[in-house]
Amino acid sequence: MLVSAKEMLKKAKAGKYAVGQFNINNLEWTKAVLATAQEMNSPVILGVSEGAGKYMTGFKTVVGMVNGMMEEMKITVPVALHLDHGTYEGCLKCVEAGFSSIMFDGSHYPIEENVAKTRELVDICEKKGMSLEAEVGSIGGEEDGVVGAGECADPKECKEIADLGVTMLAAGIGNIHGKYPENWKGLSFETLAAVQELTGDMPLVLHGGTGIPEDMIKKAISLGVAKINVNTECQLSFAAATREYIEAGKDLQGKGFDPRKLLAPGTEAIKATVKEKMELFGSVNKA
Repeated sequence: MLVSAKEMLKKAKAGKYAVGQFNINNLEWTKAVLATAQEMNSPVILGVSEGAGKYMTGFKTVVGMVNGMMEEMKITVPVALHLDHGTYEGCLKCVEAGFSSIMFDGSHYPIEENVAKTRELVDICEKKGMSLEAEVGSIGGEEDGVVGAGECADPKECKEIADLGVTMLAAGIGNIHGKYPENWKGLSFETLAAVQELTGDMPLVLHGGTGIPEDMIKKAISLGVAKINVNTECQLSFAAATREYIEAGKDLQGKGFDPRKLLAPGTEAIKATVKEKMELFGSVNKA
């Protein structure tokens, strides 16, 4: 049974740990994340970008697959199914498809329009018992074609959006999606502290969790970050394990070409990455 991210993030913020959002791309990904969450007894958020939703043929397919898997795998830990960086239209489609949480990324709109659209979605989510994430200040790197340089959010704008009644807030603090460049300046903890001061109990979200040093992750959690998004790191570990299998010629041995065998090492690698992150974020045994 999918749940909204509200309770799990409220508990995380109060308990000074973070819940991981792990983006899913297909059956292997979903299965690996769910199995690890159950094994670690950790709450989890499955993130789906609009691009990944389209790749999996649509949001209804994703909902059907996740619900089916949770039942078949007897998953008892809290699981939220969350739209990542949604457009306004994408958010409405996910509400209809049966997601339990959505993120509206209105960061590229003028603040007035971001506020107006967020307000509408707050009403819809409240009626449906869903959680809603909003974003202020664009997160750097590339996310489905939108490129940002890792700007820092204006804390006053963050408060304006938080006050609308969203569940959680993603504030840009110099973080970026994808691999971090050599000359990356690090996270702006001043911005984070200022946002936290103005938004109080609101769980804050850190996007671009791949490649941020562990001490920075821990410091961010101590300053109110209760949700951390991981995507690239799982993709890299999946790709590396798959490459190793093929370069070792294992796909040419016996029935090694069977997709169940071919994709198994990559799936195990995702599990190992998710486990490592859950331990770092402190969500183990918090289900």
